[in-house]
Amino acid sequence: MSQQLVAGVDLGGTAVNYTLLTPGEQFLIDGLCEHPARSKEGPAICMQQIADGLAIALERAGASLADIAVVGLDTPGPASAQGVLSTRGATNFVHADWAGYDLRAGLAAMLGKPVTYLNDGNAAALWGHFNIFGADPVPTSVSAIIGTGLGGGVIVKGEDIKGRAGFGGELGHVLLPYQSIPALAGVHPRCNCGRIGDLESICSLTAITNTLLPHFLGKYPTHDLARLDIATAAKKVRGLAESGDEMCRAIFQVQAHALGLFFDIMINTFDPDALIVGGGAIETGPDFLQWFVSEIRAGMPNQRDEQASIPIHIMPHGDTAGARGAAIEALHHARHAGLL
Repeated sequence: MSQQLVAGVDLGGTAVNYTLLTPGEQFLIDGLCEHPARSKEGPAICMQQIADGLAIALERAGASLADIAVVGLDTPGPASAQGVLSTRGATNFVHADWAGYDLRAGLAAMLGKPVTYLNDGNAAALWGHFNIFGADPVPTSVSAIIGTGLGGGVIVKGEDIKGRAGFGGELGHVLLPYQSIPALAGVHPRCNCGRIGDLESICSLTAITNTLLPHFLGKYPTHDLARLDIATAAKKVRGLAESGDEMCRAIFQVQAHALGLFFDIMINTFDPDALIVGGGAIETGPDFLQWFVSEIRAGMPNQRDEQASIPIHIMPHGDTAGARGAAIEALHHARHAGLL
């Protein structure tokens, strides 16, 4: 059955995740389907790795490359809306040959297939929206994906807002009135982008490492984490917060309140139908998730009843969200181009 599937490819720093989607919007791969990325070795090796891993994914689903109409690719940035990496390089693409590399065109040449491109935050946002609303073109959603940094996206009429140069949905760099969070008194959270007080500077693993954990250890100098190097200690904060540790809960409370401020800005900008939170930071049990969502609500300034009723969802299938969103984007393209 030739040309009846689309593939989703989520390229990360160390692994590539794959999924396959039918025209009837059925995913053929459940859970993770990963292959080593080898991105540090440059585009020539990495593109071949993507092709090799896709062949394995297709075999797993009982399909072949001939069955693929379009491939959807997502990666971390910074990159243009067309998938051209910044000439300054990127955290996950440190090899010199990646500078200014056209990811979309490179993969299209490798596979001999049309390729669409999204950044990984936009792709995850598209999947979260699709999981809630399906193909309904009316609803709007805003997603915040908490990881090493802060990604996300805004979906309007079933499409990611990409903007003029592809930087639409760079939600981590939205500035917040963070001074209204009492626990941050005297703190000036700096983002790696250079901004002070944007969402990523407070709500990310990097923020815990650079700002929040050092700040709170000043208040809890005898805490067990004070005996570890800061990078190791930061990775333990989530687990300790889930188990009820007072200091680590306070750190996550600050992050939840920052999300509350951010979502309030988004509500007054887009009046969305849903707010979605995802990422490794909240891959926890249901009790912690319920507490975290309640703290997001608590961090929102006084709202009208109509605003307060907007639901907050947790991103489903977080590990596969990027690949699934990339596949949805490819399916939209295939339909518009008459390829399916």
